[in-house]
Amino acid sequence: MGTGTVDGRAPGKIDTTRFEEFLDRATDEVFSTMLGSHCTPAEAAPPSDSGAISAVIGLAGAMSGSLVLHASSGVACRIAARMTGLEPETVDALVRDAIGEVCNMIAGAWKGFDAVLASGCLLSTPTVVAGTSYEVFSQRAPVRIERHYGFEEMRLTVTIFCEV
Repeated sequence: MGTGTVDGRAPGKIDTTRFEEFLDRATDEVFSTMLGSHCTPAEAAPPSDSGAISAVIGLAGAMSGSLVLHASSGVACRIAARMTGLEPETVDALVRDAIGEVCNMIAGAWKGFDAVLASGCLLSTPTVVAGTSYEVFSQRAPVRIERHYGFEEMRLTVTIFCEV
């Protein structure tokens, strides 16, 4: 692995296939461990929903950017229910905390699969946005890794916006 690089390539270029595999593993591990349910790659994007929630974790150091978990309000409530044993009916503080924590755990597990990121990439605390009409994007990130996942017949998306 080259100095100052994430995957042994020239700075600014990364092997997205490897990071997609890491993201798939990390997402399933977090869901299996914390929610008792597998979360596997899905072909299609989640359907549009009038209410949505996104958690954003900032990445800094060997890789800069963000990791975003995006789900419908229904999926978010189900994730919170699986984590806590409670059944929230709307996106409330419990649901926002649960989505932020799941995003944080996915980011931590994902970066842990790469030695350079594990020791040289810091994570921010989660920022959670909920509402009916918003978009999360990064203007400066040249790399975008977007993966859709299936969880109990529902779908969610995890996206990494980054530069190396």
